Amino acid sequence: MSSRLIGVGVGPGDPELVTVKGVNALREADVVVVPVMDTGERGRAEATVVHYVPEEKVVRVVFALNERSDRGRREAAWDAAGARVAELLRAHDAVAFATIGDPNVYSTFTYLAQTIAELVPGTVVRTVPGITAMQDLAARSGAVLTEGTEPLTLVPVTAGATVLKEALAGPGTVVAYKFGRQAHEVAEALRETGRIEGAVWGSSLGLAEESIRPAADLDGAPLPYLSTLIAPARREGGRGGKL
Repeated sequence: MSSRLIGVGVGPGDPELVTVKGVNALREADVVVVPVMDTGERGRAEATVVHYVPEEKVVRVVFALNERSDRGRREAAWDAAGARVAELLRAHDAVAFATIGDPNVYSTFTYLAQTIAELVPGTVVRTVPGITAMQDLAARSGAVLTEGTEPLTLVPVTAGATVLKEALAGPGTVVAYKFGRQAHEVAEALRETGRIEGAVWGSSLGLAEESIRPAADLDGAPLPYLSTLIAPARREGGRGGKL
């Protein structure tokens, strides 16, 4: 019987935002892998997981999550992590991998699954969706992500400020991920495109250090790396105007 690798989305940080299906998957797995940085501190995924499974069931695997300049070092860390998870799959029927947000949205799980397909052929890979940071920020701030026929554009600012500006110049709501280190460029892009009014940013959602503020308050100072921005669509007219 083939081993199973299950990518479980555990949401943006608030343990109450893990789905029932996600909790069941974590509890039913033989072991739960959580990604950690090479500095060793407990990450957001691990802090969420231990609300639902005993710590002795959790296996910490180092991913170079804080390495963005040295591609070789980053890929070496992915290879080592893949080898460790492959070892677990050979010894167990079901291994869960907990990832913040959703396992199919900018997730480390994607790279892990690709590696496992090569190292342990025949492994059954499936995912359990999780609540994303943009959904949580929308709920906590009151920002509406989409109405009627509006498009929704999600941009990782690690792709560059130009990509963000192009999205902001278009229609619909724009969500920006991972923009903390480029907060100054993001604020400039919002002002240049006339999208700063009504825009909101948030970080550490659902945690003690949560911060949610209007984007107009951005002063260019660096923010936490995992910051999220919502720039709502330009909306005119009354209820149902976009239908």
